[in-house]
Parts: sequence; C-alpha cells; structure tokens
Amino acid sequence: MHLVAELAPFARTGGLGEAVNSLATFQAAERMSTSVVMPLYKKARANAGALEPVGEPFMVYVGFRGEMAQLFRQAPSNDGTEPGEIPRPAVYFIHNAHYFDRDGIYGEGGDYPDNNRRFAFFSAAALVALPRIASGPLILHSHDWHTALATIYLRTWYAGHPFHQQVSTVLSVHNAGYQGHFPPSTMAEIGLPWELFNADQLEWYGQTNLLKGGMSFADAVTTVSRTHANELRTPGGGFGLHDAFLALRDRFVGIVNGIDQRVWNPETDAHITARYSSKDISGKAVCRRALQNAYGLPERTGVPIFCMSARLVAQKGLDLILADTGLFNLDAQFIFLGAGDKRYVDAFGRARDRWPDKVRVDTAFSDVKEHHLMAGADILLMPCQYEPCGLTQMRAQRYGVLPVARAIGGLADTVDDGITGFLFEDYDAGAFARAATRAVRQYGEQRGWMKMMKEAMSRDFAWERSEERYLSVYRGVLAAGWPHR
Repeated sequence: MHLVAELAPFARTGGLGEAVNSLATFQAAERMSTSVVMPLYKKARANAGALEPVGEPFMVYVGFRGEMAQLFRQAPSNDGTEPGEIPRPAVYFIHNAHYFDRDGIYGEGGDYPDNNRRFAFFSAAALVALPRIASGPLILHSHDWHTALATIYLRTWYAGHPFHQQVSTVLSVHNAGYQGHFPPSTMAEIGLPWELFNADQLEWYGQTNLLKGGMSFADAVTTVSRTHANELRTPGGGFGLHDAFLALRDRFVGIVNGIDQRVWNPETDAHITARYSSKDISGKAVCRRALQNAYGLPERTGVPIFCMSARLVAQKGLDLILADTGLFNLDAQFIFLGAGDKRYVDAFGRARDRWPDKVRVDTAFSDVKEHHLMAGADILLMPCQYEPCGLTQMRAQRYGVLPVARAIGGLADTVDDGITGFLFEDYDAGAFARAATRAVRQYGEQRGWMKMMKEAMSRDFAWERSEERYLSVYRGVLAAGWPHR
C-alpha cells in the first residue's frame, strides 16, 4: 500500500505524484495486490469521478484532538479478473473537510501553517483504515516527509497491536530538500512523546524533522537514483541529513524511477500532431512546425528548439539560464513550460520581450502541452542545482530530445554525455553555457545529431528495470521482520 500526499491524475504539483502513480500502476499490472491512499483534496474530488464510501466515518485521534475521517474508494475498480483486462491499483482517499477541502495541496502562495497537523491526521487516519484496505500482512510504502509519520505511529502507537505488527515499512525519499521542519512544540501537536525528540530520531538542529524521524523507524529507506543515494550520504549533498543517511547503512538504497513508455512513446502518442519513430523520423518535422505555430515562433528549420518543462523554481537551475552568458543570443528558439516563483516568471517574461522571435513562456502547464513540447523540440534544458531523479529527461530522450543537464543525481544515471545528451559538472553559468553551445554546434552536424537522437530514442526507461530492485527491498523487509535491529 502506497501512502502519498499527491497522485496523478487526481492532484499533483510535480514529479512525486507521477512517479508513485507509475510505480503502483506497474506493480498492479504485474499482478501484485496494490493500493494507493491519498488525501481527498478539492482538486482530487473533481478529478476522481465516482467515489464509494468504505465503511462508516471513523474517529482519528492525534495529540489532544479527535476528528472524523471518511475512507472512499474510486469506483468502479479494475481488478483484472476479466479476460484480457490489465489490473489497476485500487485508489483510496481520506476525507476531512477541514484539512483537505482547500484549493491547494500544500498551500496557496506559501505553505499552509497547519501542514504538520494536516499530514499527521492523514498518516494516522490511513493506519486506522488499514484493516478496511488489507486483510493480512502488507508493505506500507510511504513517500516523502508528508507520510513519514505513518512509520513512526506504526512503531509507537501500534506497537504490539496484532494486525499492525504484520505491516512492514518502506519510506521513499523523492526530494530530501523538503523534510517537514517544525518547531519542537509540534511533538505534542502530532501526538508523539517528548522522548523521541533526540538526535537519533526527530530532533534536528533544535527543530522537529519528520523525514528524519520516519527514516529512523522505517524498515528500509529508498531514494530515486543510485547517484543521488551516494550524494545524500555526503555533507555537501545530504541537506543536513547525511549522518542520518549514513546511519541507515544497507537499509538505504537508490533505485532509479521509470516512466510509462506506453504513454510516452512518439510511435503511438495520440496527443501529438504526427507520430514518428527512430526508424522513420519524418513526423518529428511536422511536430516541430506545429509547435512553432502554436507558440507564434517563426517556422525556421535550421535552428534547434530548446525547451524546458519544469516548475520555475531555483532548484531547476533557472539562475544559470537567466545569467548573462549569451544563451539567448544563440541561433536557436526557446520555449519554457511551467509555473512557479514570480521572480522567475517575470524574468522569463523580460527575456521574451527582449527576444520576441526566439523566446516563449507558457505558465499554464498541462500534460498534453508537455507531449507537444517533447514531440516538437530538439534540446531539453535541465541545469539543476540538484535533481534526485528527474522524469523529464527520460521522456525527452524517448522523443529524440537531447538533454543539456548537470551531471548529478538521476540525470547522471540516465543521460550519457556525447551519446544521448550533453552534461556539465559544476553549478556554474559558464559551464552550462558551454554545454548548451556544444549542443547547438552538434545540431549543425545533422549526421551526428541524428545518430544521437536515435540512440536516445532507443533507451529503455520502463519500470521493469526498477521493479526487481523494489521487490528485493520488499523481500528484505519481509524477511527481517520487526524489530530487525
């Protein structure tokens, strides 16, 4: 059972919801009994369709508060029992109007001030609801700090409880830059004893750290690429938690995410203007013209189209793109898709005004627009400060779009410099500009460019390559049992 704060296509803000949806979908298709539990946000209710209640409303106690929850399930379910039917994961929703009937997932223009209580309630409610979802032993697979409390509650509140003793736990860290930092007083608010506020469990530089606490109680911890797992064990890359990651020893592993290659496949993609493959690339030119027309760019054929599909935040390396390195003076076109911080939106707006025949910015992101972007563009920009895994560079390569990316995290694991993309090491505007210039020069040598395109399109980023590693982790925690140390 996956426990997650966001899930595609119901409500998501970034790659977390997409990654968990893809993993759960693949696991269910492999005939593994799989379910996902998420909060019933206002947006999720609008996207979920028909919902059916699972039992009666129930009381959830967190700290000094007792509040009502209701468990819903998406209906109708697809369990794969019909001939030729591929099973889907069962999706459950925890409802509480006070906490989740809001316009945002994590906040509106900033974090909600009660996020500690919101996600404590969600984690606690999911544990109360467990017997309604599963009848026997299970793996509780939590994702990021929002659900890390479930592993703590399971081993404290439910210690000795017959049903919950059958539950093994895995906690996946998708983005260690977000850890759930709250003041010490939050310990009482989330119903945990003060004894847990110590350097080995929830205390972190005088604050309560929910991710750190969840990791200390989890049977196993994963992150989303091998390289990023190594980075998290270092003072420079561990976001202040490197000692906690080191302390996990072999309970901590990196597993690269996958993508749904049935969805991201230019040979079968129903969203794009023309389909194409590495054997017949002609449709790419049609998609390219359609992209230029959609964004009002001149139909130039001899210049590359750079694209970026990302939240406009500092982590994505936007300061390198906007630095005065002459990037926008290159003979190329640029399309940026995504919303984010106002300062970056405004900065890209100024770039658009300065280079009206070259630069376009679209803050109204949609999945369909991203499909069109991947089909029509040539070069993907991912000069990230850090990137635990990244999905966009995998999707891009499947469409023959070569990444210009920093050699960190999952980018280093999925892009080969000079073969399927262009990597640079230091977080430095000059290093990035040189890599982008190298890509433009390579684009001018069409025979070499075509070879790189076809190699990128042949790469296999399906979940099959990751699933065996997850199964190995699951088998390990089941074999170890609790307590295991």
